[in-house]
Amino acid sequence: MKNCYKRFGSRFILNTTKLLVWWFFNVGSERKYKEAIERVNQFAMEVIKSKETQIGDKTNEDLLSRFMASSWEMGFEDEERRKFLRDIIISFILAGKDSTSTALTWFFWLLDGHPHCKHMIHKELSMLMTSTHHIHPLNLTFDDLKNLHYLHAALSESMRLFPPVPINSRLTVDDDILPDGTFVGKGWFADYSAYAMGRMERLWGSDCREFKPGRWLDDNGMYQNFDQYKYPVFHGGFRMCLGKEMAYLQMKSVVVAVMHEFEIEVVGGGGTPEKMVEPPYSLSLLLNMKNGLHVRLKKRQQ
Repeated sequence: MKNCYKRFGSRFILNTTKLLVWWFFNVGSERKYKEAIERVNQFAMEVIKSKETQIGDKTNEDLLSRFMASSWEMGFEDEERRKFLRDIIISFILAGKDSTSTALTWFFWLLDGHPHCKHMIHKELSMLMTSTHHIHPLNLTFDDLKNLHYLHAALSESMRLFPPVPINSRLTVDDDILPDGTFVGKGWFADYSAYAMGRMERLWGSDCREFKPGRWLDDNGMYQNFDQYKYPVFHGGFRMCLGKEMAYLQMKSVVVAVMHEFEIEVVGGGGTPEKMVEPPYSLSLLLNMKNGLHVRLKKRQQ
């Protein structure tokens, strides 16, 4: 055992020394890392500068444009304001990268176990592309994607059962009283589990453990939101996730691009009602799928 510790300690010291040398002389992975950061920063700055030329254009109502409009009142110098906006852009990209991919992993797993839902999504996409005369999903506009009501419902239902962030924790800054009368003291941790709430019969009914996108649609097949505090996947109130609409847009774009080109078969079978009883999750900060999602792709006949 002592020899094992010695070997581990020696490797740790050697690796640490090597990283310090690379950092000091700006070579190896350290140089690649700095070059990558510079490329990301440069890209973000180019986006900001291009948006600055469009300030005042009422057709630009995206999230970044709104941040830029509000930042004029913060007293920044031009370069400081651009760095502030650059950090916001990068945080959006990083915050959504893992959570969005995790949500899509469970989504495709569930679809494979519910062929009817998969058929409904492909049918809705085909009808939209026919009505808009698009020949490829990459040509769909933001408004087109908003009209994919069943897909939006299926993504929401998937995240209800498998929220990317299953447990959230908040630290109270002062004494408070919750709406139900519960006292919360200053410095207490308040935790809630979106995973558990998505499976509460009191909130979702007797079919709470079933994958039913239809629960999100009204009688006309239009998507309808539920109370944000009943569905806290994107938090609620003043802490509502700023990237919520962006996340839906990204997921819809990925789903339509993949499902238009391929038929997806999960190796070993997808999320059938039987497999949903004990889902293969690996709990960490995110609700990852144990060993990942292995699939076979078959080119779809157009």
